[in-house]
Formats: sequence, C-alpha cells, structure tokens
Amino acid sequence: MLKGFFHVPKAVNEPVKSYAPNSPEKAAVLAAYKKMWNEKIDVPLYIGNEEIRTGNTRTMSAPHDHQHIVGTYHLAEKSHIEKAIANALESKAKWANMAWEQRAAIFLKAAELIAGPYRARINAATMIAQSKTIFQAEIDASCELIDFLRYNVEFMTQIYNDQPKSDSSVWNRLEYRPLEGFVYAITPFNFTAIAANLPASAAMMGNVVVWKPSDSQVFSAKVIIDIFKEAGLPDGVINVVFGDAQMISETVFASRDFAGVHFTGSTHVFKDIWKNIGMNIHHYKTYPRIVGETGGKDFVIAHPSANVKQVVTGIARGAFEFQGQKCSAASRGYIPKSLWNEVKSQLITDVKSMKMGSPEDFGNFITAVIHEGSFDKLASYIDQAKKDTNAEIIIGGNYDKSKGYFIEPTVIVTTDPKYTTMETELFGPVMTIYVYEDSKWSETLKLVDQTSEYALTGAVFSQDRYAIEEATIALQNAAGNFYVNDKPTGAVVGMQPFGGARASGTNDKAGSALNLLRWASPRTIKETFVTPEDYRYPFLGE
Repeated sequence: MLKGFFHVPKAVNEPVKSYAPNSPEKAAVLAAYKKMWNEKIDVPLYIGNEEIRTGNTRTMSAPHDHQHIVGTYHLAEKSHIEKAIANALESKAKWANMAWEQRAAIFLKAAELIAGPYRARINAATMIAQSKTIFQAEIDASCELIDFLRYNVEFMTQIYNDQPKSDSSVWNRLEYRPLEGFVYAITPFNFTAIAANLPASAAMMGNVVVWKPSDSQVFSAKVIIDIFKEAGLPDGVINVVFGDAQMISETVFASRDFAGVHFTGSTHVFKDIWKNIGMNIHHYKTYPRIVGETGGKDFVIAHPSANVKQVVTGIARGAFEFQGQKCSAASRGYIPKSLWNEVKSQLITDVKSMKMGSPEDFGNFITAVIHEGSFDKLASYIDQAKKDTNAEIIIGGNYDKSKGYFIEPTVIVTTDPKYTTMETELFGPVMTIYVYEDSKWSETLKLVDQTSEYALTGAVFSQDRYAIEEATIALQNAAGNFYVNDKPTGAVVGMQPFGGARASGTNDKAGSALNLLRWASPRTIKETFVTPEDYRYPFLGE
C-alpha cells in the first residue's frame, strides 16, 4: 500500500454550458442525439464480468415519440438476482481492501469523462429517454452527476479525517469500514444523476452493490455503465439488473447478507420496502441501513410584500420545468388576495408563451411526461378539476398522447385549501393555487404545514424580513429544503444538501457527507502503549 497522506483535487461545481445558437456544445449534443435516435441498442444484465442476455426483452422508446424504438433491454429471472448477489459478495473483499485513493481515482476519472468525451452522449440519452430539454439534461446528467462524483470524493476524505482524541498513553483511531454485506440501489427515471449516485456513493465507501435502474431510464443508465467501466470500476462492484421490481426486491431482502438499501422513488414503495425489511430483520447478519428519498407535495407561499414577477417566475420554473416530474417541483401555491389579479395575469401570459414538443427543438420549454400511466393519471385529475365546482382551470388543461405523452402546463385555482390536487402528489405539470386573505398570513402558514403528508421542499416569497422569519420557523418541519425568494427546485451538490422528512424520506441529504456516512460502519481502535500488568487499582490499597 502506498505511504502518504494524500489530498484529492478540490471539488468545484461543474459550470453549466449555455447551448446558445452556434455554440460547439449545441452542435455536439444535436449530433449525438441524431446518432443515438437512429441506432437501436441492446442492454444486457451486468453481473460480475458477464453481460447476460436472457432473451426476455422489453423495448425502450422516447416519451415524446412513443412509437419510435431506440433499443431493448433484458429482464432478469430470480437466478440472475441470486447470481448478482453472489458476484457482489465475491468481489467485496478485494474492493473493500482497496486503498481509498484508488477508489477515489476511479470516480474522479468518471467525473472527467462526463465533463469531456461523454458529455454530449449522456445529455442526448437523457433528452431521448426522459424527454428533458437540453438545459434540464445539462444540469442533471452532466453537471449534477459530475458534482456528485467530485464532492463525494472530497466528503469521503473529510469523513476519514474525522478522528477521535488521543494522548501520550493511548492512540485512538476510527476506521470507516464498508457495511458487512451488499447494498441494494433502486433508482428513479427522472434524474440520471440520481441513478448514478445511489450505487456510486455506496461503492465509493468500499461497498458492493446490486443496482436496479428504473425501467424508464435504462437507455441513459447504459451510458452510466459505460462511463464506470471506462473509468476502471472493477467487475462485480456494481452489478446491474433489470426486471420485475417485486421479484428483485424479494430476492434481495431474502439474503442474509443484505446490508442496506439506497432508494429514490415513491413513498408507497419505500414504505413497503421498510415493512419487508422489518419482517426479515431476524434473518439478517446486521441491521440494514435504510436510506430513501421519496415523494413531495411542494409549496410556494407568497407574502403580501412579495415581488409579483419573482413569484410568477418561481411558480413557472418550479412547477413546469421537466414537466413537473421532480420530487421537488412546486405543485401547490398560496397567493394573497391583494396580489392575485396581477399574479394570475402574469402567470397566464408566461404559461401561454411556453412551447411544447420534442427536446430536439431547443425552442421547447415543455416536452412529454414519462409514460402512458403517468399521462392517464394526470389527465384524470385534470378532467375531474373541470367538473368540480370548487376548482377552475385558468390556463392549460389539454392533453394529447397520439404521438407523445404531452400534458399542457396546467394551473388550477381552488377555493378549498384541502382540494385533492393540493394534497395529492401528481408528478406532472399541474399547479394548484389557493388564494388567501392577506390578514390570514399566519393562519395560512399553519395550513401549509398541515395540508400535506410530505416535507421535501418549499419556498416563501417576501420582502418583509419579519414575515420571512415567521415562515422559516412555522414551516421548519414542512420542508427539508426551504427556499427564500427562489423556486423550490434546483438544489446544487455541495451547496444545498437535498432531502426531506415525513413521507418524503429519511432526510439523509444527498450531496453532503451525511449521506456517505450511512454507507460506513465505524470501528474504534484503541492502542495502549504501556499495558497494565496488575489488576489492582490504587483505591484497593490499605
């Protein structure tokens, strides 16, 4: 093993490229998009050093053109999951014993591959597979993922550097071991960066992983796999499987060596996972770590002193970027009566100006929602709002799935602060607004806190510092990420550690050292230099 106290490169946030007309990055990503659009890839299972093609496949298509097939992926059987677990455990000793700087080098190289030669490819894949605009793809698949990899390396060194006190007679050391067993990573469709970070953060701390990406994100997950392989990640450290989620999870949770789950997805699924782990708790070698970031019903509340243009921009961006398919997306708003007419007029103007279509056209602000199930759910809530007497759609409300799963950005105004779309997570471009009496600011803060089971993100807009302070205190449990005079989305790694509580998850803060700590099992080592040779203490003397 090398000798020396090594310092990693200082982590800095990756600059977001502009993709302005005639820029080299725009030309590069459009070329990559066209190439990948016209190819058809075949994605196997990645278990140990094998690429396994089961022959039981599903197709992948673009949400904005669901008849266009861009590839197929292979589905695992139970035997493949058992094989993935066995390969992970077989790889564990060598990976866990690898010097930390060697692990760090792999993920730092992965970050540079994304920043350079893979940037256009991973962005284009995210545009195709998840129907993200180039800006949403850039800040996710490139910048946030680069930031996760760079900052996690720095956080890892900070953790390792945190040591207990010693004195001249005793040397105390804290070793941050990987968990005993393997980690199960379950990742969502909506962020390519999350899909990579959930398995990578655990692996960086010396753990081995079985990773199940979302069925709707396999296309860009393949690029992540290629990057990790080129960066030098050894076979068996991250094993990648696709298929029936229930079967895969049941097989994983049945293993005595299951040591933790890193999850992003729905609240209902996460609660079922927690229940299943609890039912198997007597079977496990150790208490599994359960880390999850789940749903949100995220709010924007404006004080009567708020700047109208800022409020409208916060709603428009917060609710409708990436079609509202962010767990942090604004989906319920509280606007004072004195500002409402002006907010309403500006919001309608802004939403009417939003163009919708393929992400290949950089003039489009809105593209398609992820799949038909999501489309049908959103359409049903919109149709119900059209019928209800206590709700009014002031803009949007149309939808069309003939070519792609397109839902217009929709704003519902309700007279009932507990109306269904004020409480239910929809995960789409639907914003519901309740107009409150200016004199009921404090009461409305209580309403915001009590309306939703979730507590992920929220924003307050105000020019009154007393009002900001009051909101910050009143809503301290309503959002794990709280924004003052800004939209409730767009957390940046190293700047705004991300996560919420209540039904929004375990709040283990991705993008900080807090998350990496969950993938370590500390061991205290005490070394005594002059060891006692007589059991008798002085108090026993006559």
